[in-house]
Amino acid sequence: MLEVAPLTEGWILRHPGGTGDTLPATVPGCVHTDLLAAGVIPDPFLGRNETEVAWVGRRDWVYETDLNAVSGHEQTNLVFDGLDTVAEVLLDGRLLGRTRNMHRSHRFDVTGLHGRLSVHFTSAYAEAEAVRGKLGERPAAYAEPFPYIRKMACSFGWDWGPTLVTAGIWRPVRLEHWSTARIARVRPLVTVEEGTGRVELYVDVERTRVEAPLSVEATMGGAGGARVRASIDGTRGVVRLEVPEADLWWPRGSGEQPLYDVELTLLHDGDALDVWRRRVGFRSVELDTSPDAYGSGFTLVVNGERLFARGVNWIPDDVFPSRMTRDRYRERLGQAADAGVDLVRVWGGGIYESKDFYDACDELGLLVWQDFPFACAAYPEEQPLRGEVDAEARENVVRLMPHPSLVLWNGNNENLWGFRDWDWERRLDGGSWGEGYYLGVLPRVVAELDPTRPYTAGSPWSGSWARHPNDPAHGTHHSWEVWNRADHEDYRLEVPRFVAEFGWQAPPAHATLRRALPGEELAPDSPGMLHHQKADDGNGKLRRGLERHFAFPEGDFDRWHYLTQVNQARAVAAGIEHWRSHWPVCAGTVVWQLNDCWPVTSWAAIDGDGREKPLYFELRRLYADRLLTVQRREGGLVLAAVNQSAEEWAGELRLRRMSVEGAVLGEASAGFTAGGRSVAVVRVRRELEPVGPKEFLVADGGGLRAWHFPAPDREIPYVRPEFDVALVPGGVQVTAHTLVRDLLLQADRLDPDARADRGLVTLLPGERVTIGVRGWKTPDAGAARSALYCVEPTR
Repeated sequence: MLEVAPLTEGWILRHPGGTGDTLPATVPGCVHTDLLAAGVIPDPFLGRNETEVAWVGRRDWVYETDLNAVSGHEQTNLVFDGLDTVAEVLLDGRLLGRTRNMHRSHRFDVTGLHGRLSVHFTSAYAEAEAVRGKLGERPAAYAEPFPYIRKMACSFGWDWGPTLVTAGIWRPVRLEHWSTARIARVRPLVTVEEGTGRVELYVDVERTRVEAPLSVEATMGGAGGARVRASIDGTRGVVRLEVPEADLWWPRGSGEQPLYDVELTLLHDGDALDVWRRRVGFRSVELDTSPDAYGSGFTLVVNGERLFARGVNWIPDDVFPSRMTRDRYRERLGQAADAGVDLVRVWGGGIYESKDFYDACDELGLLVWQDFPFACAAYPEEQPLRGEVDAEARENVVRLMPHPSLVLWNGNNENLWGFRDWDWERRLDGGSWGEGYYLGVLPRVVAELDPTRPYTAGSPWSGSWARHPNDPAHGTHHSWEVWNRADHEDYRLEVPRFVAEFGWQAPPAHATLRRALPGEELAPDSPGMLHHQKADDGNGKLRRGLERHFAFPEGDFDRWHYLTQVNQARAVAAGIEHWRSHWPVCAGTVVWQLNDCWPVTSWAAIDGDGREKPLYFELRRLYADRLLTVQRREGGLVLAAVNQSAEEWAGELRLRRMSVEGAVLGEASAGFTAGGRSVAVVRVRRELEPVGPKEFLVADGGGLRAWHFPAPDREIPYVRPEFDVALVPGGVQVTAHTLVRDLLLQADRLDPDARADRGLVTLLPGERVTIGVRGWKTPDAGAARSALYCVEPTR
C-alpha cells in the first residue's frame, strides 16, 4: 500500500547571498511568515511596515532539510503540492527539477536517495522581469510585472491589497513510497439524469511493473453499498457507479446538500496498492445565454431551476495564503452563507483555492464560479508561459471536478474588456495578449476534461466580439462607472443581464483600524489611513460619493467613519434592490467584494480582521429569499415584492406616507401575490408618494419593510433624534421617540471582541429594537449609548 510521510519538520530558511545565518522555517509557509516569526521583520499589516519589508520580495531564498527516501518500496516520490514560485529543487547539490508555477504541484523521483534537500527560490520579480524583457512589455492595470509569471497576481499589490511578493513552500510537501503501481489521476464525471446519479471514474496509473495485472474497485457510501470493479488496461481504466433515486444537491435556500463518499482502490492480486477518496454530489447545471427580447441572458440553471444568483466576489483571505486553515475558510464562508449568499466567485487575481474552501462550499450549499487566474492585464501566450497555463489548467480542472458546488469556469477577469476599452489593442500592435487562452486553450481543456460544467470566456463578456465586451444587454457586466464617477442612485439607470462586479468603498471597523494603526490619531488623510487606502483617488471618491447625500463631517473622524459605512451599505442596496426587482431579465448580482486580505479601506463587506461592516448585515436583507423594495418606474413609484423561494408569497401591504416629524399624511393597504421565483409589482397610489424632502414612504408586508426617501439626507430637515438605551439580557434595547434613521451599534467600540447581531436599522417614533451583542465583557448602558450612531440633522 502506498505510504505517505509528510515533510514538515526540520526546515530552515537562509538567504544564499547573506552571512550564512539560518532561521527555523515552517512548512507549509512562506519567507515573510518565517521572517515575521523570527522577529526579523515587523508585521507588514501594521502602520506603514509594508514598505519596510519590500526588500524581502527582491531577494532569493533557500529552504533546506534532511531527506531520507530509503524504504522497502520500489519507488519513492518527493511531492510538492505548491511551490511559490520559481525554484530549483536539489538533493546534495544534484538538480531534481525546476518549477515556475505557483498553481501546480510537482513530483520528483528520489528512490533510494538521502541527503540535504534544498529548494532555491529565485525572486519572483527577477523571473517576471526577465520574461518581460524577453517577450516585450504588455499593458496592465498596474505597473508590477504580475502577467509574466504564473503566480498569485495580487501578491504584487492591488487597489485593495499590499505589495508583499512571497516565496516559499506554500502547500504541503511529502514523500510517497509505493510499489507495483500507484493512482496518478482520477477524473470523476458526475451526472444525474431522470433521477439516477452516475459517477464515471477515469483512472490513470503509474507503474513500476508493466506486466502486473491491475484492477480498480469503486464504492459509494450511502448508495446501498454500491461496489464495482474494473480492470486496468495498460495505464488506464474506467469504472462506473450508478445511484438510483439519487438525492439531489441544491444551492442553499433551494434544498439540501447531500454528499456521497466515493472510494476507489487500486488492486494487484487482491492486494490494495493505493486509494483515492472524495465526496461528490448529484446535480445538473446549465448556463442559459440564449437571445431574447432584451438581448442575451446569463442565467444559471441548477437541477432545472432558474436562479437569481445572490453572489459575492472572493479574494484570497490572507495575502499569505499558506496561513489559511480549514477553520478560517469555514468561518468566512459561513459568514457568506449567513448573509444569504448562494454564489461565490473566486476572482482571477488570486489562486485556485484549497480543498478546504470547496469542501466548505459543498457543505454550505454555496455555488462556486471559478476564474482561471488571469486578471486586468495582457498576458503573453509564448513559452514558457503557454505550456505552464495548459498544465496548470489541466491539473486544477481535474482536482476540483468532484465538488458539486463548482458550477462555472471563467477564463479571466476584465482582460477582454481591457483589450477593447483600455487602449490595449493599439499598444499591443498585434502581439499576443491572452485571447488564445480564453477563447482557445481553456475552453478546450474544460470541454475535454469537464464537459459537465459550462465555461465562459471572461467577465465581463458579451459572448461575441460583435458586441462590446461589457455590453449590459448581453452576458456579464461589470458596473464601475458609478463608483468611479457617479452617484450610487445611477445603478437604477440600467438593467444588466448579470452584474458580475459592482461595489462601494468603506473603511474597516474601528477596532480593526486601532489594531492596524496603533497610536495614530485617526483622520481620513492621516498617514496610516492613506497607506491602507490603495485605490486610485479612493478617498476622493469616498468624499464625492458622501457629499452627494450628506454634509461632509470636516474634522470629525468618527462621523466620517460612520457615514462612509452607511453610504457603502446604501450604495450596494440601491443596485441589488433595483436589479432583483427586474428578475428574470437580470439574473444575478455578485458584490465586489466579500472579504479582505489585510486591514484596508475597501469594497469588502467583511474587513481584514473578519469584522462585519454594516454592508454585511444589509446583504442579509438584500439577499433574503423575500425582499420588499420601493422603485421608481415609468409612471411613478411601485412596490416590488421579490420572491426567490419556490413557494408562492401572498400578503397584505400597509403603505404610509409620513413626515420626518412622525405624522402620518396618508395611508392605504393593498394585496399582493408573488409566485415562486417571481416578482410582484404593486403601483403606489399618487397621493401616497412623498412630496418634498420632509416626507417619506414606508411600506410593511409579510414581516418586511421598505423605505423611500425622495431627497438626499443633506436636504432632509430631520428632527434631532431622541431615543432611550437600556441593557437587556444578551444585548442593548433602543426605544425611539423620533424618527431614527440608520441606527448603528458599533460593538467593537465596546470591546474589540464584541460583535452585534445586526447593522443599520431605521425606527419610527415609538418603535424599539433589541441589538444582540456577544463578546462584551463588561456591559454598560453609558458605553452602549456612546457606541450608537445614527443620521443627524445637517448643521
